[in-house]
Amino acid sequence: MAGQFLLNLFITLLWILLKDEAELYLQTILTGFLVGAFITLMMRRFFGGQFYLLRVYAMVKLIILFISETLQSSVVVIKHVLSPKINIEPGIFTYKTVLHSEWEVTVLAMLLTLTPGSVVMEINEEGNVLYIHAMDIKRYKGDLERSLGKFEKAIMEVTR
Repeated sequence: MAGQFLLNLFITLLWILLKDEAELYLQTILTGFLVGAFITLMMRRFFGGQFYLLRVYAMVKLIILFISETLQSSVVVIKHVLSPKINIEPGIFTYKTVLHSEWEVTVLAMLLTLTPGSVVMEINEEGNVLYIHAMDIKRYKGDLERSLGKFEKAIMEVTR
């Protein structure tokens, strides 16, 4: 992936130099980058692995998913905080993840901890079971498991 990106940057630089313009224009840079991306796409079989812009696209999707889940859970937490009577039942549940590497599990735990209303308390030694504290376990356990499934899918698209 890094080799593909470096080749694309090199082609972009060559494009800028061959245009031989008095000033550097954004249009020239973008055109060079797009030409470099196309050439890199055509040469990807020499690098092995998938085209690097697909992984960049997967990262952007993961960031958008995280922002969406954070906003949704923030609304739920704000509703509970602003209600005159707080009617919640906090609890702890376990979640078995399909992610394998330490990096993937750590990212999943951090993404869930950063969303309001839930905290990953511990991960077992094998790294496949998360112990999660939920603000209201009866009402939102299903939503948390759905969010975890979405996060796992998005993380696998980025890392594999």
